[in-house]
Amino acid sequence: MKAMLRVAGFLILAFASVASAGDIEDQVSPYGSANAIGYLNPLIQAIGADLNGGLYSSARIPMVSFYASLEVEVIGVTFGSDDRTFKATTEGGFTPQQTVDAPTVVGPGTAVVVEGDGGTAYVFPGGFNLNSFALAVPQVRFGSVLGTEALVRYFAVDVGDNELGDFRLFGFGLRHSISQYLELPVDVAGGFFWQSFRLGQSTSGDDLISGSTFTVGIQASRRFGSWLVYVEPYGGLSIDRFSMEASYVGEEDLNISLDFGTTTTAKVTLGLTGRLGPLRGHIDYSIAKQNTIAIGLGLGM
Repeated sequence: MKAMLRVAGFLILAFASVASAGDIEDQVSPYGSANAIGYLNPLIQAIGADLNGGLYSSARIPMVSFYASLEVEVIGVTFGSDDRTFKATTEGGFTPQQTVDAPTVVGPGTAVVVEGDGGTAYVFPGGFNLNSFALAVPQVRFGSVLGTEALVRYFAVDVGDNELGDFRLFGFGLRHSISQYLELPVDVAGGFFWQSFRLGQSTSGDDLISGSTFTVGIQASRRFGSWLVYVEPYGGLSIDRFSMEASYVGEEDLNISLDFGTTTTAKVTLGLTGRLGPLRGHIDYSIAKQNTIAIGLGLGM
């Protein structure tokens, strides 16, 4: 189990560490609220989509049976061309006012410069030229009481000055077997999951990015093989919600807080699980406002 936690820590270093919190704050600091929301939005959407992934790999929940497994989930998104730029408008009394296609935080690293009156220039900062973004989180699944299991996510790590910064995550959810009440050819379960997180720190000491997520849905699966060795295709439908906030220090040392509001999206997930003794692995693909791929590894009986 310690080894799996170390794997989770490594993956957070490898995938979540796209840049230092200071670098992101430096890039967004010339912007006021409106431009800053457009600049950061692709990263915000990616974090929300990632956190609502990797929550299940089977719909089979026994009526009464103690089990526990330690799992590591890696959930990632890829960025499209629409994520790489946004409509940004010159600020701070710059004349004449101009609107351009400027890089987002995941967009090209080259700044966009426009010329104004009297030989002035306005610089729209570049991004970090990211093609994808992923998070890796450990979780513990245990049950079962009357066909109900619990899932807990918790992780707290400071990945250093050269990374995004500290990462704090806590999540809790329940799933209940529906198929125990019905004669069905497949296993069916339903449940919910809630999470709260914060990522990075601004110069003022506030959370760079923070928020919460919630998902509720139903899943189905069919197992082929024995309890010890099997393959199991699965799928699910869910409604995902997440709300995000960001904070940074702008020009003239002004503390700026951003509210990205609440995003709600329907999601369809299809995947495949395999088990060999105490080891279980799965991979799935989810179609939603932001598509995701989840790969997980579990250890337990």
